[in-house]
Amino acid sequence: MLVDILKKNNVETSGMKFDPNARTALAFVTLRADGEREFLFFRNPSADMLLQESELDENLIKKAKIFHYGSISLIDEPCKSAHLAAMRFAKESGCILSYDPNLRLALWPSAEAARDGIMSIWDQADIIKISEEEITFLTGGDDPYDDNVVLNKLFHPNLKLLIVTEGSEGCRYYTKEFKGRVAGVEVKPVDTTGAGDAFVSGIIYSLASDQSLFQNEEHLRKALYFANVCGAITVTERGAIPALPTKEAVLQFAAT
Repeated sequence: MLVDILKKNNVETSGMKFDPNARTALAFVTLRADGEREFLFFRNPSADMLLQESELDENLIKKAKIFHYGSISLIDEPCKSAHLAAMRFAKESGCILSYDPNLRLALWPSAEAARDGIMSIWDQADIIKISEEEITFLTGGDDPYDDNVVLNKLFHPNLKLLIVTEGSEGCRYYTKEFKGRVAGVEVKPVDTTGAGDAFVSGIIYSLASDQSLFQNEEHLRKALYFANVCGAITVTERGAIPALPTKEAVLQFAAT
């Protein structure tokens, strides 16, 4: 079913693997009155946890402009080794490495394991997107709105762009040359599930077509506004995949 949904949305699925002995992970999302989420996961173990390095399609990875990943695949073997190998292939072939830690504490053995796991690959990414809550978690309780905390504790020498998302407030950005913020877009939230992913897909889409974003602040700000709109539209409908907007919907919204 999920593969069919991807195909219907013109997503390349040739690298997809199936495991006859494991099921796809389930995530149950409950909504609070303010539209924020709580997650419950079923993985025992799920197929994604069993991905092996030998199953990776190295050539497919090498064709990519951008290799995007999270941290959940670092929790268990053999998936962890497959994840690290895929990153290595991508780096060697000149891909931009894009990292969204996407902290899901319930899946890690402990908070310490989560912090160590997420930070273990931190210095390899070219782009990192984090939320305010993740800054507080990764820095051990520091102020997520303090530029010095972000620059001294989370910005690393190899990083081209660090983005901090602030939900409805928009986002902040940090590069070696400049930093700033792009205001959010006002909408009536129904369900915030998928908003972060929509935001990331918006910025990755822009980057794939214009790699000058790292050096050109004006282009970067336009791309981040586009990403903010992607996230904003997503929260106006229930569900993650059904709520994701088309490029046309984003441009139409941005023009109003």
